[in-house]
Amino acid sequence: MAETTWRADLTAYRAVLGSRVRAQASYRTSFATDLATAFLVGVVELAETWVVFSQVDVLGGLSFAAVLLVFGLSNICFATADLVVGHLDRLPRYIQAGTIDVFYLRPQPLLAQLVTSEISLRRLTRIGVGVIALVWGLSVNDVPDPARAAAVVALSLVFGTVVFAAQFVTAAGCQFWLVNGAELTNSFTYGSSYAASQPASVFGTVLKLTFGYLVPAAFVGYLPTLVVLGLPGPSLLPAWLAWCLPLAALWSCLVAGLVWRAGVRHYQGAGG
Repeated sequence: MAETTWRADLTAYRAVLGSRVRAQASYRTSFATDLATAFLVGVVELAETWVVFSQVDVLGGLSFAAVLLVFGLSNICFATADLVVGHLDRLPRYIQAGTIDVFYLRPQPLLAQLVTSEISLRRLTRIGVGVIALVWGLSVNDVPDPARAAAVVALSLVFGTVVFAAQFVTAAGCQFWLVNGAELTNSFTYGSSYAASQPASVFGTVLKLTFGYLVPAAFVGYLPTLVVLGLPGPSLLPAWLAWCLPLAALWSCLVAGLVWRAGVRHYQGAGG
């Protein structure tokens, strides 16, 4: 019985997501414009990194070629998470308008409904920019152990996406208290993405602890890059921690689950 219900829910979610995809693709000119715009934004961010390294040869112990790996891994993971759950930042609008109450009337879980309520395909080109940077970085760097590099890259792509997705859920859960705090929580999610694309060795002690352990952004791109290149890493963020990325993802999911559950319980309706 439980298996039948699970399959029915999965079929319903796939049908909803399929309708969202078809709706966006039906407006071809608008869809192509959105894709091109998102791609351009990703290219500009990559160009910003190049501009920095046009003034210095090494930053935080990493060259531009090495930072390409950090940029590529972090951007692929963040863009993928943004594609899947990034639209949770619309939750404040639903709360303010009272339309969130409609979701409570449906038999599916609230979070699952919100996740499947929208999907923005334009974010696919942001993933493409990350892939370009990652492949470029792998081709121009000297990788001492290709097998180990492949393993840590795969680990990063899977669990790094989970880390960022959990951050989106955490930010959404906070909206049940903040209501008008979308900008604050966006600084948390998008700020974490920016931190993940930088060499964490340039951070001070407080920022290393914050983006290394509290919000494990450094686990997504920086630490795996150290493993790929065979570098030791700084004292607070040694390279071997990259293999602990599943634990960092578990920590992120635990925080997200607690915050989301507390937020849902806190909400008392549009009139509350």
